[in-house]
Amino acid sequence: MPRATSLTAHSIALRHVRNIETADLVDLPGFTVLSGNNGQGKTSVLEAIYLVCTTKSFRTSKLDELVAHGAEVASVRATMVEGNDPREQVVGLRGAVRHVSVAGKRPPSLAHYAVLSPAVVFHPGEMVLSSGPAAKRRTLLDRIALFIDPTSADHLKRYTLASRSRQRTLEMRGTGAPELDGFETIMGTHGSALTRARREASQRIAGELERSFPRITAETRTLEARYEAGGADEERALAQALARGREKDRHRGSAGTGPHRDDLVLRLGGHDVRVDASQGEHRAITMALKLAELSCIAEARGVHPLLLLDDVSSELDLSRTALLFEFLRDTPAQIFLTTTRPELIDTRGLAPGARRDFRLEKGTVREVETPPRP
Repeated sequence: MPRATSLTAHSIALRHVRNIETADLVDLPGFTVLSGNNGQGKTSVLEAIYLVCTTKSFRTSKLDELVAHGAEVASVRATMVEGNDPREQVVGLRGAVRHVSVAGKRPPSLAHYAVLSPAVVFHPGEMVLSSGPAAKRRTLLDRIALFIDPTSADHLKRYTLASRSRQRTLEMRGTGAPELDGFETIMGTHGSALTRARREASQRIAGELERSFPRITAETRTLEARYEAGGADEERALAQALARGREKDRHRGSAGTGPHRDDLVLRLGGHDVRVDASQGEHRAITMALKLAELSCIAEARGVHPLLLLDDVSSELDLSRTALLFEFLRDTPAQIFLTTTRPELIDTRGLAPGARRDFRLEKGTVREVETPPRP
């Protein structure tokens, strides 16, 4: 883990978030365990922490789903401490509309807000990261690129809007429509910039994977990550390629070239993991990717992101879980972890008071004693 400033959520207050009417977690330590049976609200607490850090949910793109049934608004308020400097961050939801503030003031943009208090989350839905569609891996690259070059989020937005406009024009007005030149110029400008940002992100994550994967797997084979660009690094070359592909794109329904076709190809021992990796290997690879993301963001932002682990012990076998917790004990990041079996969370070696346990029952959060190991 690179040298960086500490970042901690000192306190978190939830109001009307999913099934949690009210919850106040204060004086939070370096390691927080949230336990309870399934469906009691454990993941909702992690989702709320992720929301106040990023303004997004890791479970849904529809933010109104976070507002409790019967409530008009939901909110998460956190006191974040970066180094020795505290700040208050608030995200409120009225339906799907977000209201965000930092120290009582509206930030210049959501992207500016999102890089203040980074958080990395591992949850069961991430298990398709190594085995699923390329879009998941592009999103991973974009999360890292945001901290390397915050303008990358704007490049992605502008490229996507221009690409949709170009496709509608092709389908409605044909390949000779005069406005196509303008759309392709915009796509060339922002698409090539996005390609450069993702290439940098992929290079950084590749280096971190070489370090993180052996530590949590004791694996002797090398896990490699290689960026496959769907477009060009140079804006004129991308715009010209788009112009040449108009006819095919009109029938295809999307552009045949551009960063929307990027992928991060993963190879274990020289073999493509999408073809050859076992289910257990995919789980370990996904966890290694998340830990690599943690390190990449720490290096780029200069602070250690919060690490949110949702039921991780059910996704890894016993040997890999033991290696993971050994890794986590050396991690300076503040950790929030959910589990149905808190007694199996091995935090031996942590300083006294470095772990606190909370139990959730029907959306109610209460602190409990840390259970002894069996």
